Amino acid sequence: MSIFRNIALVAAAAVATSMPAKAQDSDLNYDTSIQPPRAEQREYSYTRHGITVSDPWAWLRDDSYPTIDDEDVLDYVRAENAYFEAQMAGQRGLVDELFTEMRARIKEADASVPQRDGEYEYWSEFEEGAQYRKYYRRPVAGGDAQLILDGPALAEGQEYFSLGAFSVSENGRYLAYSTDTTGGEFYTGFIKDLETGELLEDRIADVNTGLIWAANDSVLVYGRANENWRVDRILAHTVGQPAESDVELFHEETLGYTASPGISSNREWLVIATGDNETSEVMFTSLDNPTGELTVIKPRQVGVEYSADFHDDTIYIWTNDEHVNFRLATAPLSDPGEWTTLIEGSDEFYLTGFDLFKDFYVTEGRLNGLDQVQVRYYDDPSRVESIDFPEAAYDAGVANNPEWDVDRIRLAYESLITPDTVYDYHVASRELETLKVQEIPSGFDPSLYTVERLEVRARDGAMVPVSIVYRKDRPMGGPLHLYAYGAYGYAVPPGFSTSRFSMVDRGMAYAIAHIRGGDDLGRNWYLQGKMEERTNTFNDFVDVGRGLVEMGYTSEGMVSASGGSAGGELMGAVVNQDPALFGAVVAHVPFVDVLNTMLDDSLPLTPGEWPEWGNPIESKAAFTHLLSYSPYDQVTRQDYPPMLVTAGLNDPRVTYWEPAKWVAKLREYKTDDNILLLKTNMGAGHGGRSGRWEGLRETAEEVAFILWQLGVEE
Repeated sequence: MSIFRNIALVAAAAVATSMPAKAQDSDLNYDTSIQPPRAEQREYSYTRHGITVSDPWAWLRDDSYPTIDDEDVLDYVRAENAYFEAQMAGQRGLVDELFTEMRARIKEADASVPQRDGEYEYWSEFEEGAQYRKYYRRPVAGGDAQLILDGPALAEGQEYFSLGAFSVSENGRYLAYSTDTTGGEFYTGFIKDLETGELLEDRIADVNTGLIWAANDSVLVYGRANENWRVDRILAHTVGQPAESDVELFHEETLGYTASPGISSNREWLVIATGDNETSEVMFTSLDNPTGELTVIKPRQVGVEYSADFHDDTIYIWTNDEHVNFRLATAPLSDPGEWTTLIEGSDEFYLTGFDLFKDFYVTEGRLNGLDQVQVRYYDDPSRVESIDFPEAAYDAGVANNPEWDVDRIRLAYESLITPDTVYDYHVASRELETLKVQEIPSGFDPSLYTVERLEVRARDGAMVPVSIVYRKDRPMGGPLHLYAYGAYGYAVPPGFSTSRFSMVDRGMAYAIAHIRGGDDLGRNWYLQGKMEERTNTFNDFVDVGRGLVEMGYTSEGMVSASGGSAGGELMGAVVNQDPALFGAVVAHVPFVDVLNTMLDDSLPLTPGEWPEWGNPIESKAAFTHLLSYSPYDQVTRQDYPPMLVTAGLNDPRVTYWEPAKWVAKLREYKTDDNILLLKTNMGAGHGGRSGRWEGLRETAEEVAFILWQLGVEE
């Protein structure tokens, strides 16, 4: 029996007896009588570009991955899970309390707002207590509701369940959908006859895109993931035929590029897009003849991104080819590569996308970091109607609008203290009609809270926006939770979260740092946080935390922080840089073994990510830069704050061994006695447990850990 299995049994016994988490040292608030697992070090090193790197925990990557059957690896992961359960045993009452109050803020029997698509309107519902949605439709002309997909029934007996694609045929008879029951993100496609309720025999393996109906509803177009999880083939499946006979429409040869199929807004064209994080290529053919010759709109050019849609004989193109903040161009259908500017790129206005409709189109963007939605007209390019929203800081955008010929636009809106709101914007009258406001069953009074939009100066002079919410009766200087992501140009919106108020109502402030790496202030804000400028992201986060301390919002050691995936990388970097700032840190599926992952081109995450992080295989400069900040490689002998780390054994994006290796190294190197926990979901992937209540319980665990470590009382 291995040492890890022994530890697992001891820790599991502590859980079974509900051992209280009482410290043996008065300064520690966890059970020090239970020893954490220690992963042995096995000598291993490698040399690249004349630089030798030691990696004694490299063995935690199972050589048979994606199969994980190395007993030493599994024993270590199980031992860490048992240690997590043992140490959290004394907090189970708090977890239950938090889960109960979080659940009380969620309307259990709830439905989405119906939306018309053709002869039917569609919506989904949660039933009381259900983990998953049921999907319905009813005829627009009148009639009974029809259950077309039963999520709870599909998930029954599954440890994990995720619904991927969901697409009703144009004639309304068939539903194509895909499911994943492992968390590994290899979906299986199904076709259901909505007239009979029966599943067809068709099974489409390894789907990892939408399912597009074509050729008068006789064909499904989809993207198939290869063994490295990358979609490099677009295929056409004829309904009723075996998947082995599916026809290849496009094959992407470039390592790191990913392809996906789509459909034009007017439903005339099959659109196939391919590219990576900085380069795009789009092609199209008639939806009626998906196996026809593909026309490339403009050949790929490294660094040029674009997307396209169609209106009559004109192609509309959103692109960064002439301005970093993108422009909107048009091209004749007869000459797709001849682009003429319709909306100029702007230093002030960041154009983030567009949607075409029959009689008008909509553009989205940001001005001074705030979302903008504008209605524009084909026959009068100078006519621009901005939709006004009622708050100074918010998250707003175009929502589900499947139809082409409409006179209103479905919008989504929320803010830090405004629950999710669904609007219809009536284009002719320029009026917002409120269709639904998220109900908080346990009650919610926005007047109890203060919302601020701050700016904090980073060390290089950049002014970093911060959105912050706290109770009006909260004393200044108290505990504060700081959140950010900071990668891929994703701007964390100042939106609403019911679970957040379990911290805020206990006297914590909640702050979102809009750091570089996201595109909150425009595309350049993103570019200043990637590749050789990646460390700006980490510096911004630390500087915001320190700035909030200096401004009196909190104090050193009373800041908790969290982030996931690339945001987990952020957590790893900032605790290396300034561990004393933080009193608790939660890193979800953290991308912390950055250098080793970027050196392994067999991994799903790697080749397509080189434009984001750099290619250390080919470039010594990229190698040394990644080595200089990779959280795993930069763990040093110093004190670290209390930390909770999560992983998914089936995660194809951030593989389980990244957090496992990081925690193993932290246990060896850290010089403090603060608690360090690793929880690995053995039957899930990147998003953690599936189902709304299972996911919510994990959120309750995270919040309980933070409150516990910061000493926040009721």
